[in-house]
Amino acid sequence: MKVVVSARLPGRIHQILDGHDVVEPSGARFGDAELRAHLTDADALLALLLVRVDDELLASAPRLRIVANYAVGYDNVDVAAATRRRVVVTNTPGVLTAATADLTMALMLAAARRLGEGRALLAAGWRGWEPEQLVGLDLDEAQLGVVGLGRIGRAVASRARAFGMRVVYSGPRDVAGADARRLPLDELLASSDVVSLHCPLDATTRHLVGARELALMPPHALLINTARGPIVDEAALAAALDRGHLGGAGLDVFEDEPRVTPSLLENPRAVLAPHLGSATRNTRARMAEAAAQSIADLFAGRRPSTVVNPDALRAG
Repeated sequence: MKVVVSARLPGRIHQILDGHDVVEPSGARFGDAELRAHLTDADALLALLLVRVDDELLASAPRLRIVANYAVGYDNVDVAAATRRRVVVTNTPGVLTAATADLTMALMLAAARRLGEGRALLAAGWRGWEPEQLVGLDLDEAQLGVVGLGRIGRAVASRARAFGMRVVYSGPRDVAGADARRLPLDELLASSDVVSLHCPLDATTRHLVGARELALMPPHALLINTARGPIVDEAALAAALDRGHLGGAGLDVFEDEPRVTPSLLENPRAVLAPHLGSATRNTRARMAEAAAQSIADLFAGRRPSTVVNPDALRAG
């Protein structure tokens, strides 16, 4: 079977896909035209989030049986179109939970203790310690509002409790064993010192946090986003920070990646990272291996463990 890998990836993908024809770029990743050319006779695609797998792309790849997405989120894939064409879609949940939760806490701590502003102060010529200089938010006994208490949200909540934080969450349903109160989103926003976003991106969560929701948050509160950029109205967030309404923000994802709203880049209270949630050596390798294993399993007649659209299997 021909497997097209959209970018150079770490991990043991060649061993897992041994016996199949693995096509990968000579550089960092395939350009759009080159990728589409390889897909005309491909049986599988191992895709980065940057690859938009829409109906047009699927139509140009008539032999395609599986899209293994190198991510937990799959908002880059038109799942309905894939299902209609009997193309299985898989993702990589679980393997990046700890790494993303760790980065969430890193952004939270950096924003709470104003580390970005501290570095800027040093670079500008620090004149020494002062009692009121860059005082930040105490996390001990602060309330963390988790929006989306899935794998990563629960891992963040566990880490936050180690810092003495109280945890509440919002979501469409109660989560068994959550050890936290579920609140309506508006109440969570209005009562939390830190709000951390961990919901998937879909039609119901795009701009879930916009100007109205930001206005509900206390002026000292922090907004953390390691989920997907379009969950937040980035222009509204930039305006709120510029007005001094929020205590700060920690963002690993952006609405129009790789572009970032210029005023966010200039705002000292915005702690920004270039989509590093899963960026540890072991995690990125395990993601690649999980995606490759999904492909190997399907070709061997086994059901992949992380199928997003089981109807595509039933249809086949």
